[in-house]
Amino acid sequence: MGGDRVDTGPADTGHADGWRAEHQAAADIAEQAGRLLMELSARTGPGKDRGKEGDLLAHQLITGLIAERFPDDRIRSEEADQSTPLGTATGRVWIVDPLDGTREFSEGRDDWAVHVALAYDGDPVVGAVALPGLGLVLGTGAPPPVAPAADVPRMVVSRSRPPAFVPAVAERLGAVTVPMGSAGAKIAAVIRGQAEVYVHSGGQYEWDSAAPVAVALACGLHASRLDGTRLRYAQPDPWLPDLVVCHPDLAVAVTEALEASGVSDVA
Repeated sequence: MGGDRVDTGPADTGHADGWRAEHQAAADIAEQAGRLLMELSARTGPGKDRGKEGDLLAHQLITGLIAERFPDDRIRSEEADQSTPLGTATGRVWIVDPLDGTREFSEGRDDWAVHVALAYDGDPVVGAVALPGLGLVLGTGAPPPVAPAADVPRMVVSRSRPPAFVPAVAERLGAVTVPMGSAGAKIAAVIRGQAEVYVHSGGQYEWDSAAPVAVALACGLHASRLDGTRLRYAQPDPWLPDLVVCHPDLAVAVTEALEASGVSDVA
């Protein structure tokens, strides 16, 4: 693995006029689900029951609205029955995480998110990430510009189970680590210029990253598997355990740090 193998994704990440209705729908639906979850949080106490109810209510709202607006499209949701085959990756598939960061939501934190994405022929062309606790929706319809990278890179990591290789990669990059909750919140931090690097390995599914990766690519950030290959969605198996999202100026350095730390192979 080297700099020449870095693949940031498709050249057209979906913010052409042909996807305008989908961009708007993703943002609207994510915002509505986020508002519902904030209302639930306001009327319930912290705990696992809040998280379970939030997962279910947001799933019902999101999948219902997508089916209403795009009745011919398939939907893959974390809260759906995963025993039902999705079929071919060809065509349009909505990939949603109704509540990314159920633990954080249950605890009353603000580092959780709502993910709504559309994959076309396996590429994440449309995405919206609602951060209701912060009052924000990030979307491919109006992706924010890439902020200048900080002199000392900031690397967001899981607050509860960071990968074992994180210290070695951070040391090679000269980075400081910033613990944070959900995958959506961590990738959103890179999108918003509050961090430069997010590296994950060890267990995620398509719904954990499809929407934030769509927004990251639309912004011009680097996003790939650990080995630098393209992230592909709407695959028969939703397991997608590793990814890198980082500032484009650091893509080669991150790639080399991963390789030197012995974690550049796709899981």
